[in-house]
Amino acid sequence: MKAIYRILIALVLLASAIASYSKGIQSGVFLFIILGLVLEGAFWFGLFPIKRRKGT
Repeated sequence: MKAIYRILIALVLLASAIASYSKGIQSGVFLFIILGLVLEGAFWFGLFPIKRRKGT
């Protein structure tokens, strides 16, 4: 069940980033482009999480 939520959240983030880019380009509002970058970054960092080593 956890994998389904991860996939669903990733798809929502990607769709939101694409919609934000589209709105920013159409309206010329740079804030939407920044929001798209943030959402896309959240998508990629969520897709490939940073793995930390346990113990040394």
